[in-house]
Amino acid sequence: MENKIRETIDRRLCVAPMMHWTDRHCRVFHRHLVPDALLFTEMVTAEAIIHGNLDRLLGHDKVEHPLVLQLGGSQPDRLAMAVESAAGRGFCEINLNVGCPSDRVQSGRFGACLMAEPKLVADCCRAMIEACDLPVSVKCRIGIDDMDPETGLDYFVDLVAEAGVNVVYLHARKAWLNGLSPKENRDIPPLDYDRARRLATRRSDLSVILNGGLETAEQINAEVIDFGGVMIGRTAYRTPYFLTTIAKDFFATPPPSRRQVAQAMAEYADRMTKQQVPLHSITRHMLGLYAGQRGARHWRRRLGEQARLADHAGSFIRKACDECEALAAQIAA
Repeated sequence: MENKIRETIDRRLCVAPMMHWTDRHCRVFHRHLVPDALLFTEMVTAEAIIHGNLDRLLGHDKVEHPLVLQLGGSQPDRLAMAVESAAGRGFCEINLNVGCPSDRVQSGRFGACLMAEPKLVADCCRAMIEACDLPVSVKCRIGIDDMDPETGLDYFVDLVAEAGVNVVYLHARKAWLNGLSPKENRDIPPLDYDRARRLATRRSDLSVILNGGLETAEQINAEVIDFGGVMIGRTAYRTPYFLTTIAKDFFATPPPSRRQVAQAMAEYADRMTKQQVPLHSITRHMLGLYAGQRGARHWRRRLGEQARLADHAGSFIRKACDECEALAAQIAA
């Protein structure tokens, strides 16, 4: 069962899990942009799943599939319990977060700090694998703090692979947990794609997905040949239409127009606001749709400042789209 599921997952293009960003509304938006991409939930802690409202924590629209659930935790038995609760809810894969550097995540003893405890991570992965028929993957860094990125990363990956993990989403920057803020850690220390490439070459039996600083089509197309795929984070969120360029290169998928995406989201907004979802919860993820185009500022202002006041969700989005398309047409003329 596990191998059958793994074989059906296309990981060439992944959209990274990002706390407070890649919620269910964001994922629907991204899915309309890139039908073939692999999407991830925000990180959900094992304890939240064990004690919380599963419909709220794990609920999603079927249009989001294929969808990976990312978990946070460091206790094998608790992670196994969380996986058992989530296994039948439509996810195609379970991912363990061993990459987030935030102080809040560290205080919960999960995220990047777990790279200092590779045997524990291996135990966690083994317990998760035994608890379900879904593939279990790990998202990690090339190292943390003073860890040797050569021997340390090899040792870490070898242990989790021995536990049964076949897929590693690798952020090619060290997580600096002491002395740098998470914001500073976005640029310091520098990305090391060569180190990531050495791991992918040495462990060619694994699928190593490259993450970190991937911002242009030329860069992505140059790097992906050495990896099982790429994972795009902030660029996918801030300039989301960029995803269609990559999808066209990877899957030969004709890109939807911005208007088509806006129309699809207008229909989604009509449906969700009837369920008492605030329109702003949806439109806040769509602000970058026209980035780099004539009308982008108008679009951001309309969706960012006026969505809370709109009476009719879908009509509001459609009208804003029409206005932006009209501005773009003025330039074309």
